Amino acid sequence: MKIKTVDVIAKEWFDKANGNSYFSAVITVNFGMKTEKRIDLPFQYGYGNHYEHMAFNELKKQKIIRPVDDERESFWRYYRDHEIIYRASINRNCLKRELNQ
Repeated sequence: MKIKTVDVIAKEWFDKANGNSYFSAVITVNFGMKTEKRIDLPFQYGYGNHYEHMAFNELKKQKIIRPVDDERESFWRYYRDHEIIYRASINRNCLKRELNQ
């Protein structure tokens, strides 16, 4: 499958009691095309742009992408070098229950 686009939409919840951030995300490969594929990233610990790294790891795990240097290649460099349109967004301050939807 030729990858043209990767979209990552995440939701973040901050656990005030314990001071930890959590997220869940949806990855869409080839948005709006016949080869569109959707992957859900479940509720997990992480803050900042950690969701972007985990999305890249999930794409590698499912063998949708195959970087040459699996350990060192960054997601942004891979997308740039392979001319993949990459879009990411995160909705912060969500409720915990919103992350499980």
